[in-house]
Amino acid sequence: MKRAILVLFVILSLSAGTAWAQAFPPNEAGVTMGHWHLNSRDVAANKKIFLAMGGTEVKGSNFETVRFPGVLVILHQAAGTPPPKGGTVGSIVNHVGFTVKNVPESVKAWKAAGVPVLPGGNGRTDQAFVVTGDELRIEILENKDQKFPIQHHHVHFNVPESVIPQIQSWYAKTFGAKPGTRGQNQAADLPGVNLTFSKADGPAVTTRGRILDHIGFDVQNLEAFCKKLEAAGIKLDRPLTRNPQTGGALAFIYDPWGTYIELNERPNAVYIQ
Repeated sequence: MKRAILVLFVILSLSAGTAWAQAFPPNEAGVTMGHWHLNSRDVAANKKIFLAMGGTEVKGSNFETVRFPGVLVILHQAAGTPPPKGGTVGSIVNHVGFTVKNVPESVKAWKAAGVPVLPGGNGRTDQAFVVTGDELRIEILENKDQKFPIQHHHVHFNVPESVIPQIQSWYAKTFGAKPGTRGQNQAADLPGVNLTFSKADGPAVTTRGRILDHIGFDVQNLEAFCKKLEAAGIKLDRPLTRNPQTGGALAFIYDPWGTYIELNERPNAVYIQ
């Protein structure tokens, strides 16, 4: 456990400087999108996919890490842990998403590089899906006006229809996400990510132990933030742990529906402008 926490602190310190800046400026609650943590069966194969999609390798990290505007993709399966229990479909987080400037052009280039791409639904040319060998499902959407060739866009939750208002309210209250809609779905926005909530077709299990083990948010003043969480009745699954050498800190919680969430305080963070 101490070894794992130390390694996480290495990532915190490496991703804090200008060279590794990937996060957008935090909201009024001090929160911005941070990372996906993948339990990859084949780290090298998945890393190749993300680099071919336009990500940038983070050098010098103990974990294999690929950076995109808005998110770090961390590829790591802890030694001695079982392989992922399943893909994203069937878990509380059904899929995640990027946007690109031109979907057909991106799909053509990715297929040539060996990226496993599936077509969009109902013949849509402004949508596609990338599904990795260990069943991480990534939706690709088009935004011709965005600044970057590819950037992080959404995390899509599938929950019972009756709790959609509750999960939207929970993320708004807990992280300062702004409630709204995305298409026909209820949603909430944080810097760097749209949190989308839709009806689950069947039971959805926790993300813990799946290919997408947890999502991460970067938080300013994590100690004060954790005190607010506890005052609101939210239990810390892993208590605040600080590295005195770097000033970085982390903690873990679950949302009430089973999403495992890492909270990171990154020292001297530099944000995308």
